[in-house]
Amino acid sequence: MFVILKDKSKLELPEGSTAKDLAEKLNLKGPHQALAASINGTTKDLTTPLNNNDQVILWGFDDPEGKEVFWHTSAHVLAQAVLRLYPDAKPTIGPPIEGGFYYDFGDLHISEQDLDRIEKEMQAVVSENFISTREEFRSKDEAKGLFGDNKYKCELIDSFPADAALTGYRQGEFFDLCRGPHMPNIGKIKALKLLKVSGAYWHGDAKNDVLTRIYGITFPDRKLLKEHLTMLEEAKKRDHKIIGPKLGLFSLKEEAPGMPFIHPKGLYIWNQLVAYIRECLDRNDYIEIKTPTLMTRELWEKSGHWANYRQNMFTSQVEERDFAIKPMNCPGGMLYFKSDVHSYRELPLRVAEIGNVHRFEPSGSLSGLFRVRSFHQDDAHIFMEPSQIESEIINVLKLSEEIYTTFGLTYRLELSTKPEKNTIGTDEDWKIATEGLQGALNKHGREYRINEGDGAFYGPKIDFHIRDAINRTWQCGTIQLDMALPERFELEYTTSDGSRKRPTMIHRAIFGSIERFFGILIEHFSGKFPLWLSPVQVRILNVADRHLPYAQELNAQLKKAGFQCAIDDSNESVSKKIRNAQLDQVNYMLTIGDKEVENRSINLRTRDNVVHGEIQILPFIEAITKEKNDRALESPFQTQVLSEG
Repeated sequence: MFVILKDKSKLELPEGSTAKDLAEKLNLKGPHQALAASINGTTKDLTTPLNNNDQVILWGFDDPEGKEVFWHTSAHVLAQAVLRLYPDAKPTIGPPIEGGFYYDFGDLHISEQDLDRIEKEMQAVVSENFISTREEFRSKDEAKGLFGDNKYKCELIDSFPADAALTGYRQGEFFDLCRGPHMPNIGKIKALKLLKVSGAYWHGDAKNDVLTRIYGITFPDRKLLKEHLTMLEEAKKRDHKIIGPKLGLFSLKEEAPGMPFIHPKGLYIWNQLVAYIRECLDRNDYIEIKTPTLMTRELWEKSGHWANYRQNMFTSQVEERDFAIKPMNCPGGMLYFKSDVHSYRELPLRVAEIGNVHRFEPSGSLSGLFRVRSFHQDDAHIFMEPSQIESEIINVLKLSEEIYTTFGLTYRLELSTKPEKNTIGTDEDWKIATEGLQGALNKHGREYRINEGDGAFYGPKIDFHIRDAINRTWQCGTIQLDMALPERFELEYTTSDGSRKRPTMIHRAIFGSIERFFGILIEHFSGKFPLWLSPVQVRILNVADRHLPYAQELNAQLKKAGFQCAIDDSNESVSKKIRNAQLDQVNYMLTIGDKEVENRSINLRTRDNVVHGEIQILPFIEAITKEKNDRALESPFQTQVLSEG
């Protein structure tokens, strides 16, 4: 028989071969290689038999799919070690996450001091190099019989559909309810570290039991672990929850949990972000609207949010009528489209809204600007004819690339397909929508991965996972193709033959949540914002009071040129003024003494503590004006020193 590989080449294998046989034939035996296989688009164990003309991709640790399998298997190693040390603990769930895995336990009471002991036991488990084997249950009763003393597992079993295939994985004496897949043997784990322990609610609901959550990370190579731990240390230094308040950008108050206060310096950055996205909208022929924050229950029932998303919505009653604060801008955008008669000549109609939305997030999940209850989305809804789908998605992909590149962010693309349940729209709608997104991605030519079953409840989506300065990834932008909402809201346009037809619609966001993107930028730049974003661009440091009139003249000149400038006329020494400016991440420090007053010049020092010496003010203003207008990521003074005159 023949199988089709990732590069579309064919390889002959004996009948009855498995994905593991394929890996061995390709000599993929390293601990980072051949962890699982995508067989016709579904990730499975290497023990899975292959059939003629199967399309097979072998996932390694370098692939996101490979990391997920590696870390999910590692979560089972953690649970096995915990049960050896604490036999009364009740394992619940242990998923892979971005940057490792965690496992939640009931009836387990430990502290950070216990992690070393658990870590050593994990190493002992790994040294036994168990093979992970998959087992199938014939019924829910059979599964519950094995987990009868664990109420959490029994609840999970009861929650599965009656016809769902129930499976578990065994490694040595440990057996866990799990749909897999797993890597073939746990000996591939060459380095591990437990990171922290915290509390968590069962199902994330504060009304449920408090569980103990243990976070960990594993790698197929010790060097990778060392690099990861170094990155974590660097991430601590860049923590936006520390840098943001220290620089006076934002604060979080108990009086408004999950709803950040943006301070004047932070609002300057915010306004620059909004101005930039609006400039991009204007260049790409978008119109912008604003829709109400509070709308009736009937609207949310029509959109499907009341049935599918109500637990995440803030609701209220006004004059005995149910209302909800919008968790998404989409339904308001539908009402806007419906407020007028539209012709095919208007399409594609690109309608943007920078809307403030509110979503109920459990208090335990709130985290700085990254996980909030009130945030602003740079949404747009693009209404079009079916023939325009591909070109419009490609336009959004190009716009997104331009925007992320401006901030020095790289990214990868991920196509998420139909979830297993709680979706709206027909299978045919989903098929057309998914093929539309995939066709545009293929034509765009940038590599992407498929995330099966992780689409929104109303349509498939393309997600942008951006990569920051220390190589962490963040999910930000999204493109979602939706034929359900136009149907639910009975949207129509007049075609060229005079008939009425439903428009196809794209939802898209690029920043995603502006709050979250702001937090990412704080950490990406470590608070050292490029000039165009910086809220403290220039600070003038006068040596003595007699230099103040010239400092004030320079300050007025720089402000007139459009810069955020201020004078430090305190009684501190010049060295202390410089230190304060550096702590405030001021881009440029201009020291003014007798010589500078006499020569009508400045003495320039940059934020990275490089002294450029005496230069004339006009060449300096010209250089930083270009830097600001170009939205440059680097200062021109990193590569050159302006001469006098």
